[in-house]
Amino acid sequence: MQDPKDTVKAREEPAGGSRWTFLTNHARILLEVARNPQARLRDMAERAGITERSAQLIVNDLEAAGYLQRTRVGRRNHYTVDPSRRLRHPAEADHRVEGLLALFTQHEDSEPST
Repeated sequence: MQDPKDTVKAREEPAGGSRWTFLTNHARILLEVARNPQARLRDMAERAGITERSAQLIVNDLEAAGYLQRTRVGRRNHYTVDPSRRLRHPAEADHRVEGLLALFTQHEDSEPST
């Protein structure tokens, strides 16, 4: 039986050994926050494939830039994404975060038709 991690690894490593991706770690963490606003940094980091320290720095960046808000609830943090914020790069500045969120979270709500 094949390990599911091997399948994911095979998809992530294209032929030729190039390791670039279309989404930045900032985008991945923002998507993780949108998917699970109560997630621990450790869990976000694991899903994004980065260290917990990197996830913390990214959350701080996103919070400072106004893309998310962190609220303390008991011993945990609760995060809220501001979907009305515009993407940062000048080439995408006419698009809002809500489009990115819809693109990458929509498929989780519905099963593909066969």
